[in-house]
Amino acid sequence: MTKIRDSYFDNAKFFLILLVVFGHSLTNLKSDIPEIYSLYTFIFIFHMPAFILISGFFSKHFNKQGYVKNSIIKTVTPYLIFQIIYSYFYYVTGYTKSFKIDLVSPHWTLWFLISMLCWKLMIIPFSKLGKIGFPVAIMMGIGAGFIDSFGTDYSASRTLAFFPFFYLGYLMKKEQFSNLLTRKIMRITSLFILIAVYLACHFVFPKDLQNWVLHDSSYQAFGLSNVEGSLTRLAVYTVSFITIFAFMALIPKKKFSFTALGKNTLYIYLLHGFFIKTMVLFPIYDSIQNVYQYAFLFAASLALCYLLASRPVRLCTKPIVEIKMPHLQQ
Repeated sequence: MTKIRDSYFDNAKFFLILLVVFGHSLTNLKSDIPEIYSLYTFIFIFHMPAFILISGFFSKHFNKQGYVKNSIIKTVTPYLIFQIIYSYFYYVTGYTKSFKIDLVSPHWTLWFLISMLCWKLMIIPFSKLGKIGFPVAIMMGIGAGFIDSFGTDYSASRTLAFFPFFYLGYLMKKEQFSNLLTRKIMRITSLFILIAVYLACHFVFPKDLQNWVLHDSSYQAFGLSNVEGSLTRLAVYTVSFITIFAFMALIPKKKFSFTALGKNTLYIYLLHGFFIKTMVLFPIYDSIQNVYQYAFLFAASLALCYLLASRPVRLCTKPIVEIKMPHLQQ
């Protein structure tokens, strides 16, 4: 892959992780102002699905020696470490009344590590299906909503529901991303699509779409039959895919000062929760009410991304974030 295309994906990951941090900073504020509530829903429609799609794109070399062992080490080990750290953090800060380590229900953002391991393993048998595997993945994602016992435990629901994004990323070729960048009409159209989706979040889509895009609940939890739930999830998939590619078409391919941060998104993803959960505890957080304060919150999210991806932070946290074992490096 050329340096330009490396920059393209790093730029995409930087913007996505910024949206992750900003979106999480809005979690406790999203219902106070309609525009912010709609913005929160809009962000969650595509930011994690896009991340997952890009991860799938870079998971084509599953036949490489040590792939399975390496995947397990790089996901399970940091999951166990951060699950314990989060358990202690929640206890110390008062989020929980007692210190309890629960390895079954991932704390907040840690579901992604468990799901990532599953996706990396699922891609091995699914690769034999080729393009036929995509509709199969869609059916599996829809079918996950049938099972009421599927919830946040082991991230089972999200693993199946988000897998179509991962598999589509695996199927995509570099040239298909290039086509998004080289056609000016695609960029113009994409801008209007993103605006239209946000307006739909504000004026058209039901409020509970915000819960649907998390993909962690059964159809029964929404009070729907399996048929109604299936059609709804299929509609959510459609909106998410359209929004993802509209977003990807607007990503610049040149190298910028922030491009390097895209290579270190895992640090930002795993560490930002401690800062946001702490920030929520202060009274000033609840006083955020106007557009200027939300602009400051966005700027603070940007600053936090730079901080957590900085060399000093990475050097201090590398042993628990990037688990590396001898003879297993790709």
